[in-house]
Amino acid sequence: MARIGFMGASGLMGHGMAKNLLAKGHALALTVHRNRDRVADLLAAGATEAADGAALAAASEIVLLCVTGSPQVEALMLGERGVLAGANAGAIVVDCSTSEPDSTARLRERAAARGVAFVDAPLARTPVEAEAGRLNVMVGAEPGVLARIEPVLRAFAENVFHVGGPGAGHTVKLLNNFIAQAICTATAEAFAVGQRAGIDLRRLVELVSAGAVNSGLFQAMAATLQGRLDGLKFELDNARKDVRYYTHLAESLAVPSVVGEAVHQSLTLASALGHGHKFVPSLVEAQEQLSGAKIVPR
Repeated sequence: MARIGFMGASGLMGHGMAKNLLAKGHALALTVHRNRDRVADLLAAGATEAADGAALAAASEIVLLCVTGSPQVEALMLGERGVLAGANAGAIVVDCSTSEPDSTARLRERAAARGVAFVDAPLARTPVEAEAGRLNVMVGAEPGVLARIEPVLRAFAENVFHVGGPGAGHTVKLLNNFIAQAICTATAEAFAVGQRAGIDLRRLVELVSAGAVNSGLFQAMAATLQGRLDGLKFELDNARKDVRYYTHLAESLAVPSVVGEAVHQSLTLASALGHGHKFVPSLVEAQEQLSGAKIVPR
């Protein structure tokens, strides 16, 4: 069992991860954000509270970060009382956030200068699987470092994918999320066009469900036809951030990203229309506003 520090346990994904680490017998220390209610059960189950990132890191062999994105990760790592200020040589910091590869590379260099390994290990699936201990994790790390952290990751992950060396985890995550949001935005647009053209969208869903175009993401979007906007519990603003990171990556490689930019702008428009703090299926609501289509029963 490892001594683990966790930052981000009050989040939708982080809470389930921390709960499963405790359940598997790991010693767990937390920093507590403003929302103490979200971690009260973890503290009651045996987690201890650290005053800040430096104190947390000083008492931990492995530190897990699960926050929104690169600005938050950098603040946790590099602040005056951040993780690197207290981390011991030989420690491992695992970033489970969806972060920008360039930022990850800079943090990896800063950590290495202190004898600390910085690993990118972002997540796939939803808070439901996080609570059940059935996440997918994609890890960018050297094999020796992976061997040390894999038993910890498997406390909350059903599948651990070693996708390459340092940095590969965040890159693969951005590719995955771009594909996912392309499916979601295309489905929302197709629903608007189909409804305005007079098509019974239920027949479209029947057809797609029986063929190669079907997917879990399509079904999450199709649930909007029954009035359910929570089929994919992923905040639209977070999806927008992830696709922005993807387009930055493509631009840095001088690779055209015509579809990526279109998907990003679709999410940006939905956010501007007031849906940013809703879940991704509210792309359908944005299409209703733009086109006059009537899709979600009310």
